[in-house]
Amino acid sequence: IMSAMWLHQLYFVFGFLFVVLIILVATCAEITIVMCYFQLCNEDYNWWWRSFLSAGSSGGYLFLYSVWYYASKLDIQGFVPTVLYFAYMGMVSVTFFLLTGSIGFFACLWFVRKIYAAIKVD
Repeated sequence: IMSAMWLHQLYFVFGFLFVVLIILVATCAEITIVMCYFQLCNEDYNWWWRSFLSAGSSGGYLFLYSVWYYASKLDIQGFVPTVLYFAYMGMVSVTFFLLTGSIGFFACLWFVRKIYAAIKVD
């Protein structure tokens, strides 16, 4: 995908990309639900921001990967193209952070509502 964006190579396998998106959504939701469950088992009920940040941390990984990609694969010369590359990748990373964080938060919200709805109060 990074080659398609920065090296002007066409990416024709959109069906495969859609399957990867579905796997990303499922992984973010499952990891956040497990982390939230462990947090609730330890009687720490401040799960709101932690659920957002645990799934959204993949945006930081994406930015670190873009730094590695810049250093190893790209041959960008000059200050302005470098600033443009990191500005665009920063925006993509923040957007990815918000997307995956929102997926994690809403999955955790659904999970918490589901488990607390099952509690019978006598």
